[in-house]
Amino acid sequence: MDGKTVQQFKKGSLELILLSLIGRGETYGYALLEALNRGGAAVLGYAREGTVYPILYRLERAGLVRSRLEKAAANGGTRKYYALTDDGRRQLQALRDFWQAYRACVDGFLEQQEEMQP
Repeated sequence: MDGKTVQQFKKGSLELILLSLIGRGETYGYALLEALNRGGAAVLGYAREGTVYPILYRLERAGLVRSRLEKAAANGGTRKYYALTDDGRRQLQALRDFWQAYRACVDGFLEQQEEMQP
């Protein structure tokens, strides 16, 4: 399959996935990367900081997530924790609803194709 096509699918779903992970509870960037790689690397590919962090910054600028800094006990540095805002929860629900309708639509076409084959 064309790599460009796969990239478009991944790019389109990553915002939904990140909002969903953040919606489970406040979390920080590295934990999000780990969750993505643990749960989706086989399909989505290995998540990289250069892909995930720009999306997080965009979500924050859009008012869908808020962040706070906290000292990290292990190394004395700081961690940026993300949580959904009310707008973020509404956006997540809207994206979930769209995803369900989108999936049903595509599945319907795929099932029709299977029925047409001898």
